[in-house]
Amino acid sequence: MRPVLVAVPAVGLLLGFLASLSGFKAWPEWIWAAATVPVLAALLIEIVASLRRGDVGLDIVAALSMSGALALGENLAAVVVALMYAGGQYLESYAERRANREMTALLSRVPHTAMRYTDDRLEEIALDAVYPGDRLLVRRGEIVPVDGSVASGVAVLDQSALTGEAIPVQLQAGETVMSGSTNAGDAFDLSASRRAGESTYAGIIRLVEAAQRSKAPMARLADRFALVFLAVTVLLAGGAWLATGDPVRALAVLVIATPCPLILAVPVAIVSGVSRAAKAGILVKGGKALEAMARVRSLVIDKTGTLTYGQAHVTGVHPVAMTGEELLALAASLDQASKHVIAQALVREARQRGLDLAVPTAVVESPGEGLEGIVKGRFVVVGGPRFVAQRVPEVKAALHDGPRQAGSVRVAIAVDGRFAGSLTLADELRAGTARLLDDLRALGIERFVLATGDRREVAEAVTAGLPFDVIHAELTPDRKIAVVAAERPQGPVMMIGDGVNDAPALAAADLGVAMGAKGAAASAEAADVVLLVDRLDRIVSGVSIARRSRDIALQSVYAGIGLSFLGMIVAAFGYLTPIEGALIQEGIDVAVILNALRALRGGAEA
Repeated sequence: MRPVLVAVPAVGLLLGFLASLSGFKAWPEWIWAAATVPVLAALLIEIVASLRRGDVGLDIVAALSMSGALALGENLAAVVVALMYAGGQYLESYAERRANREMTALLSRVPHTAMRYTDDRLEEIALDAVYPGDRLLVRRGEIVPVDGSVASGVAVLDQSALTGEAIPVQLQAGETVMSGSTNAGDAFDLSASRRAGESTYAGIIRLVEAAQRSKAPMARLADRFALVFLAVTVLLAGGAWLATGDPVRALAVLVIATPCPLILAVPVAIVSGVSRAAKAGILVKGGKALEAMARVRSLVIDKTGTLTYGQAHVTGVHPVAMTGEELLALAASLDQASKHVIAQALVREARQRGLDLAVPTAVVESPGEGLEGIVKGRFVVVGGPRFVAQRVPEVKAALHDGPRQAGSVRVAIAVDGRFAGSLTLADELRAGTARLLDDLRALGIERFVLATGDRREVAEAVTAGLPFDVIHAELTPDRKIAVVAAERPQGPVMMIGDGVNDAPALAAADLGVAMGAKGAAASAEAADVVLLVDRLDRIVSGVSIARRSRDIALQSVYAGIGLSFLGMIVAAFGYLTPIEGALIQEGIDVAVILNALRALRGGAEA
């Protein structure tokens, strides 16, 4: 419809000039008037619908200027206003479509079928028919349909649509694969872990759709300003008319105020910022969240899975009578038979180090305590110090006086009846955390507060040397809400978390940010912003983008309104004709929209 409304006054303007050049002097005015009417009629319908919703906008100024021009016989000015108004609306919709490009690309990539192995053959099935445990074939160039793990071979995946990372990642057998990634290498088998509706990509799509339905609070603020601007415009136009008795001056004032950049620049800049953030792997649920991110002054952050990686890593290898690699290889080989999180951490560490793991035999597991079995002909026992000491007494004495890191876990290993060494595991602080906090402080965040359910000694050990103002430990979900509430007098509060226990605090904060790559679904649903990649430093990019987008929106508004008022005053004193005012105002509108589109570029670091 918008292209038609642009085409009608454009064609009418051209035909009017052609008629004038051809000697048909009476025709141009009628042609220009006829070309204005469809745009004015569509505008009046929109105004009536807006008034029924209780919205008063500056479209009324456009309607008054077109109606006044037709009533005063200024048909050329009327058709120019109609063309520029329709063109401005079309340019705004084009800008929003361009700004939404990255998010709509996510929607267009949704797969609808999957290739499943059934009785030693492949069949193409609907995506809804995939269940956890199904073995799927993901061919080169295809989108991974559901969350799962690499069942065999090596997967080379392009995750740029999800994380913003341009370089493909290489995943080995057993490693987790996010739905929505593109297979950039050879075909591989995927073991499904979730149904399609529960997978990462489906959740992202739901969040994107919610973001697209959101309207920026600055846009609503602009709507409220519209009433004031409308009143000032009408008073200035009426004053010029009363002072001079010339209705054309009033018309010139109305024309140059049509339409106001206030209602064009803000939504374009905000939507551009949301799009720019999505491209960087930061899903912002609409303009309200983006503006809140631009204003935050206090940061409340969870520890496990947020400030730390959220899973155990080997932080120390302490061998006795063998090398560290031999010790880790023996322990990890046996732990392949266990699903315990510590066992899986040892296996993951050994594979990351490229160690050759043997197949264990005669494995006996004591759930939650340890395992024993045969690895390469040697009898190996792996588990907690007490479990291993029950079989090899010397373990207790060897580990009794050893150093112990707060929050760490000690794993003992015995080989052929003798103590072989130990491994230390801990949930490590994310790399670059100190720099991240410094960068956030440089962006205007003044307070840093740790809120964790973990023990105080663990929290203090993890955050040693970091610039936290307050550390709250051993918190329940409701006490995390209280921490957020206590920080609010300092300014808008941003809460970052990843677990189900963080969801209430995320919802209570002015801005809730969830670690969406590995976090709980509840936290992602409660949050205003979701980090699609497991990198906490992306929040710096998000805050930078939000502040830049808000600044650009305000720049456009102030510049546009200032120029419009200046033009209105000049017109009121009779120095601008209605046609000149229309051309100047639409030039202002185009300029502020183009300025707002700058929010699509810059403001983030990879």
